[in-house]
Amino acid sequence: MVSKVAEAEVVGEAITALFVPGDRPQRFSKAAAARPDVVIVDWEDAVAPQSKAAATASTMEFLSDGFVALVRTNPIGSPTFESELEALAELATTPGNGLLGIMLPKADSAQDVERICRRLPANLAVVPLIESAAGLVAAMKLAAIPGVTRLAFGAIDFALDIGADDGDQYLAYARSELVVVSRAANIAAPLDSPTPEFDDVEFVASAARYARGFGFSGKLCIHPRQVSIVAAAFLPDDVTVAWARKVAGAADGVSTVDGTMVDRPVIERARRVLRRIGEAV
Repeated sequence: MVSKVAEAEVVGEAITALFVPGDRPQRFSKAAAARPDVVIVDWEDAVAPQSKAAATASTMEFLSDGFVALVRTNPIGSPTFESELEALAELATTPGNGLLGIMLPKADSAQDVERICRRLPANLAVVPLIESAAGLVAAMKLAAIPGVTRLAFGAIDFALDIGADDGDQYLAYARSELVVVSRAANIAAPLDSPTPEFDDVEFVASAARYARGFGFSGKLCIHPRQVSIVAAAFLPDDVTVAWARKVAGAADGVSTVDGTMVDRPVIERARRVLRRIGEAV
């Protein structure tokens, strides 16, 4: 389990973020045991309407006892949202609580998200989840709000909203846009959408590598089996590390390494690869 130190920083640096249904408190410890960087207790899609009150009560009890997690609330404007936000804001002021922050599903209004950030302690993470065309259009404004830690992508809902077919190739524009606006706003790179298939190890790994290629720095997970697969996929492979070690020591200016021109951006990319695996450069 992650320790609760600098809540927004923990969420901003997370590579793996594992959902667990809020009305299944018996699974909370199992989710933590999978060792994701962040556990997300879900009060939205994973919880039936008749179970939402129980989910809130169970989660608040665990968080009050020091269980460390982010909470995905119900959407802004939903019947339960205001009471959820009020309860979480109050919990955040309680000594020993484990609340890292909130994930806001179907975020598409910068005005609403800004209002929510003002109601929460500054140390908490706020993660708008982009799941609609309106959310994507508003993404730059959302990323620039003081208090927003990073964005996350909900590909399934997004594809439904725009009428796209099922397939990552149809959502490349959305992924690129979220990475670009996050960089422009100087916040952490976004979390990619979860992969529904959790038994197909290579499919999960491939999806994570695909997200990494766009510039995402982490991925949402829906099953404990996905955590280690996603974590490994976001690490550079042996071939890339070997290339980086050769290039990182190249002379300043323009030089040649193995018949390829190397200049400052290429050297910096190589050094970034080495920093990612903990090597000093």
